[in-house]
Amino acid sequence: MSLLKNIPVFNRRLNFVFTALALSMSFFLAGCNPKQKTVEDSVFAVAVSPVVLDEIQETLDYAGSVRAKEEALVYPKTSGKIMEKIKEEGNSVEKGEVMGYIDRDEIGFTFEKAPIESPLRGIVGRVYVDQGVQVTPQTPIALVVDMDSVEVDLNIPEKYFPRVSMGQKAVIKVDAYPDAEFSGRVSKISPVVDTETRTAPIEITISNIDHRLHSGMFARIKLILSEHERVPVVLKESVLGRGTDTYVYVVSSQKDSSGKANIIQRKNIKIGIKDGSYYEVTEGLKEGDLTVVAGQNRLYEGALAKVQETRGIER
Repeated sequence: MSLLKNIPVFNRRLNFVFTALALSMSFFLAGCNPKQKTVEDSVFAVAVSPVVLDEIQETLDYAGSVRAKEEALVYPKTSGKIMEKIKEEGNSVEKGEVMGYIDRDEIGFTFEKAPIESPLRGIVGRVYVDQGVQVTPQTPIALVVDMDSVEVDLNIPEKYFPRVSMGQKAVIKVDAYPDAEFSGRVSKISPVVDTETRTAPIEITISNIDHRLHSGMFARIKLILSEHERVPVVLKESVLGRGTDTYVYVVSSQKDSSGKANIIQRKNIKIGIKDGSYYEVTEGLKEGDLTVVAGQNRLYEGALAKVQETRGIER
């Protein structure tokens, strides 16, 4: 009889336990449900750069030293003492012009003073002796340089050798004139490739009528292998993938249903010349296309984006 009286109490306790478990489960599930995403959460902020038609070059970049096209050491024709210097460093001189005289007198003998003549037309670059110094025909007296044209020497890797030809264009820059570019041309190509370095020496000649370039100047040289004009050019930051799976993301003019965001398109492209931060696109883009250069890591075909920044191509 007492056992039957305890049954309602047991049922009430059991109901309480089930109710508590149900509430706990509902709170747990509510906590696991993620916050519902809004349309704004799915719009990506991006920076873009427009495709431009520009000139682009494929180059081999080198560093070297400028030297005079023609230079010659001046030697006396006889032994004696320097008795007179007519030319100093920086003076102009003509071929055959007298630069100084040598006293050839010996004890008991008197000779006419012997002239020291320049072997070429140019500028006196160095004078190595002073007045009163004893010299012989093996003593260099001075250095004469023709600065109307200057040269730089390069060593070309053999794999590029077939792409180098006489008259090929080069662009030269020097620290003395950071905003200036000097134009040069290939003037000599060695027919022999060095077996140790696998390179072939070539020579670039630069017109220097104004004599702004001087022998010994440090120069940066770009030898132009190929050059394309008015071709689509993009910033390299926009290019993703590699090989046959090279692509960019483009912000299209098409809007979403709200009219507040643009639709992203994934476009496969082919790359031509690479020139530092700039890539030629031979297929897949046209002038004015807005390529994404920042924020593209989370993008996909059909994604929504808002342009936060536009970066121009400045060269």
